Amino acid sequence: MILGASRFASTWLATAGLVAVALTVAPAMSQAQLPPRSPDKFNQDDKFRQLEEILPTPNDYRTASGAPGARYWQQRADYSIDVTLDEATNRVNGAETITYYNQSPDTLNYLWLQLDANLFRPDSDSNLTSTRHFTPAGGEITPDLVKRVVAREQFDGGVTIEAVTDAQGRPLAHTIVKTMMRVDLPQPLKPGEQFVFGIKWHYEVNDARLVGGRTGYETFKDGNKVYVIAQWFPRLAAYTDATGWQHKQYLGSGEFTLELGDYDVRITVPEDHILAATGVLQNPEEVLTETQRQRLEQAKSSTTPVDVVTAEEAKANESKTDKPLGTKTWRFRAENVRDFAFATSRKFLWDAMGVPVGEGDDRRVVLAMSFYPNEGQPLWGTYSTHAIAHTINVYSRFTFDYPYPVAISVMGPVGGMEYPMICFNGPRPQEDGSYSSRTKYALISVVIHEVGHNYFPMIVNSDERQWTWMDEGINTFLQYLAEQEWEDNYPSSRGEPTAIVEYMKSRDQVPVMTNSESVLQFGNNAYAKPATALNILRETILGRDLFDFAFREYARRWKFKRPMPADFFRTMEDASGVDLDWFWRGWFYSTDHCDLALEKVTVGILELAPPDSSAPSEPPPVVTLAQERNRNLPKRIDAFPELNDQSNETPKPTEVDLDKLKRDYETFVESLPPEDRHLFSTPHCFTTVEIRNVGGLVMPVILELQFADGTSDIVRIPAEIWRYDAEKVTKTLHTTKEVVGVVLDPRLETADVDTSNNVWPPKEAKSRFQLFKSGRNGNAQVNGDAAERLEQLRGRFGSRGRPAAANNAESNGRTRDAGGETNTEANRRPNPDPVPAPHRPGSD
Repeated sequence: MILGASRFASTWLATAGLVAVALTVAPAMSQAQLPPRSPDKFNQDDKFRQLEEILPTPNDYRTASGAPGARYWQQRADYSIDVTLDEATNRVNGAETITYYNQSPDTLNYLWLQLDANLFRPDSDSNLTSTRHFTPAGGEITPDLVKRVVAREQFDGGVTIEAVTDAQGRPLAHTIVKTMMRVDLPQPLKPGEQFVFGIKWHYEVNDARLVGGRTGYETFKDGNKVYVIAQWFPRLAAYTDATGWQHKQYLGSGEFTLELGDYDVRITVPEDHILAATGVLQNPEEVLTETQRQRLEQAKSSTTPVDVVTAEEAKANESKTDKPLGTKTWRFRAENVRDFAFATSRKFLWDAMGVPVGEGDDRRVVLAMSFYPNEGQPLWGTYSTHAIAHTINVYSRFTFDYPYPVAISVMGPVGGMEYPMICFNGPRPQEDGSYSSRTKYALISVVIHEVGHNYFPMIVNSDERQWTWMDEGINTFLQYLAEQEWEDNYPSSRGEPTAIVEYMKSRDQVPVMTNSESVLQFGNNAYAKPATALNILRETILGRDLFDFAFREYARRWKFKRPMPADFFRTMEDASGVDLDWFWRGWFYSTDHCDLALEKVTVGILELAPPDSSAPSEPPPVVTLAQERNRNLPKRIDAFPELNDQSNETPKPTEVDLDKLKRDYETFVESLPPEDRHLFSTPHCFTTVEIRNVGGLVMPVILELQFADGTSDIVRIPAEIWRYDAEKVTKTLHTTKEVVGVVLDPRLETADVDTSNNVWPPKEAKSRFQLFKSGRNGNAQVNGDAAERLEQLRGRFGSRGRPAAANNAESNGRTRDAGGETNTEANRRPNPDPVPAPHRPGSD
């Protein structure tokens, strides 16, 4: 029986000898919160409607299972490039020979190439369509701000095409369309044929501190520069079975869609520069000293970073007053990559270590290397190369063995940007070498994120120009897994469901399945939300074993191929054996959020119990105030007794023969079959929960049942419970212990935006006076109370997922607008601000 209940209804079935007690508590919730339902039609959207009507029809190129089809194809482009960096003018001069392979079933009359540097023309679409506001929030316009705005308006970093010729040097007709160039072929290029042609060009490198961008240079106080060079050569646009030519203009947010190929690149720079690039250095004997070559060889077998260029050597190099006038040419070769980038400076230190990958005959060593100026010490020397090695170890376990021979992290003016085998990262210490824990974790996180991009999209070669989430969201998910294997309680900013709550309930958002250039709240939409969705899919819906198998299958199926969203969705279902259309529909095709509410809970106990004189009786009727005052008024019936008949007589209580009832009970028990008698020897508790879907996003129902004996149990109900009614469900649970409390989503697994309606019995909010008297000032106290425990778990993360210590305002119980910090103008802007802002890990 339920003891100590203030309100209950009891029914004593004397003839059966069974006692049932029910307790019902219903939190107040207005039905007006939900839109009115048509009285004669069922007007709900089908949250479990299959996606087949949305996804492209399977074919010989892409199958219904999500795997590449028997006739899958993709194009290829090989490059031989000679490039020179003129440090005096910051100018890049280049000439390339491209071999294009038509492996499609189509005949091509022209080729499209990307001219990404044209983004930096003052009249580019990116500049003309920008809706950025340069004025700071406080309204103050500083000289530094004016410099950046003017530089953006005046700097012309567009590419000048000097010549486009065929293999024999004959000019080819070509047309430049903003950030794209069409090359007209002298004759149609048939399936299986190849075409060789050359391009000569030059452009001016941007000052990344003034103009911004994913490439550029930074000038340090000593006058020396660090160059991080990307999007620097005309390169083939992708031609695919899904889109034909992907020649959507480069506006800044949607990154790159490229063909795989081999690169042979010769880079000429000042002779005192140290250079890092995509691929393997082919002429170390020409550009490195014998000592440096020995150190590099030693690094291959070292488990800790080895200095190839030491801090003292770099300092001596950068301190020379007379700069060398000569040049050196560094030659690199890279196989099966989709892009090429490099970094060069006389300021660079260089450290390296070997990272074993693979097993058995496939075991080999990858060189993890970092390049950074002395301004990066001691932070970079301590963490960068270790973070590279850690990324390779963790990502390879979840996907495939890292296939390239090197992985490089470079400190420079770009906050975080990725290319095959090399990435550019910005976090650095103060001028005196000190750094905060925030800066430390920013560096570790951004290195993990950018090195991780080698897997997505450099190898699993998705269409970044169209779908940002396919590389950024998936990579952010893996970044979270790697961070959690770095140390206990790593302050991951994205991945935990609680970290996405403020965004999920904000107003200015669009579905994840939105083109890259139209995304609002870019970081939350393309990074955080898909990463959180995959984490929930792994932890709560599929479980780790099923998810990891399916995710690894996706990565291996599409390694060095170009998947589309449908290929990911279908592979995850195909390999897990679970229908996830409802999940993709909710998390990727809608802006619904999770807010499940315990609307009503009813608890009933059924057990064998002998008749008892102490059984609860009906409570006496309530005497109203008017009845009390009317009691002594003169009554007509008293003046005329003949009006009084037997209906006015108060009935006497029915006499209960307790002994007879006990005999009847014993007879009843004896009549029960042994199995029924055993069944009812234990009390049976039936708990009925009514749950309202306030947010619209269907999710699994996770309930913690708390029992009278102090124990508890977790009940997990799949999301399919909502398939008949996506707005409200009722579920009855049977236990052999008395249920005294219910908590919905007790471990904060579903990104539920309002946990105040997740607890039964409801928790009463204390007044400010009571809070003051208790000495708690609004902070949750660990006392076993379910509602406070939910708040304590959520308090581990701020609105953006930072540790509570780094985000006091949020963790100390303060509330904010529904949009919160994530709903700022900066986050709503579709394009990244060209003026560099403080780095946020995983920004690209």
